[in-house]
Amino acid sequence: MGVVLAVVAAVLNAAASVLQRKAAREEPEERSFSIGLLFDLVRRPSWLAGIACVIVGFLVQAVALTLAGVAVVQPLLVAELPFTVLLAAWAFGARPGVREWTAIAVLAGGLALVVVALAPHGGDPVAVPGWTWAVGSAGVAVLVGGTVIAGRGTTGSPRAGWLGVATGTAFGYVAVLVAAVGAIAEREGVSGVLTAWQTWAVVVVGPLSFFLLQTALQAGSLVASQPGFTLMNPLVATAWGVVVFGEQVRGGAWYAMAAAGGAALVVGTFVLVQSPLLGGQDEEDAGDPGDRGDRGEEAAAAR
Repeated sequence: MGVVLAVVAAVLNAAASVLQRKAAREEPEERSFSIGLLFDLVRRPSWLAGIACVIVGFLVQAVALTLAGVAVVQPLLVAELPFTVLLAAWAFGARPGVREWTAIAVLAGGLALVVVALAPHGGDPVAVPGWTWAVGSAGVAVLVGGTVIAGRGTTGSPRAGWLGVATGTAFGYVAVLVAAVGAIAEREGVSGVLTAWQTWAVVVVGPLSFFLLQTALQAGSLVASQPGFTLMNPLVATAWGVVVFGEQVRGGAWYAMAAAGGAALVVGTFVLVQSPLLGGQDEEDAGDPGDRGDRGEEAAAAR
């Protein structure tokens, strides 16, 4: 059930990315890192629909993390990328081609290899010492802060790329916190949740991550920002699950299979994000090349 819910969360996250990008791309660049960006977006129906997907997806992911653990759920969220491409095709009136379907197949195969090879299980977020939480959290803060600073120093696609990495890292850390809150809820109930510092950390870090997401989506196309969303989120969360929470994975030759699956995920991701469905031009123009040519000829004739 945790695996099924993780896939559902990936679909909802993909829908949120497409809807929010559709709204955010209309905002001027000077709105970046401005609270005014959110005030503008809240008046756009597509953005509000995306927010609804974010909220439901977050709740579904939280349940999945409680049932299956960080190292199982977060890698499955890589499925968000192919779902994003397919939903973008539907939303912007384009058609996936051979490259898109091939990359989706590579991603699916890579996911299967990673999950089957590692078969993560166990782990106990509640047993993690406070000093370990402090060191790990500081590392996440340094990584997010460094990539945000790098993004602020650039414009266009480079900015979107850096902010995508920052956003993926932040959301990976949020998943870690949510997993801890779920474990506390199982043992201590509502009172334990309300007194746990991880709960209040989610209240703070969650909205900050969301703000980073909006800034990344506004900064450039999904081509630039999506790899950071897709890869850093599960990478950060899985590292926490195995190294910090003590989730057990299979070793030996299984590592080679997991490495092959990870390589397939990276290759599939970078091939898929080059799809014209997520291209640097306006997404409505990212359909069939013949269609674009026909529209160009019509525009020339009109002129």
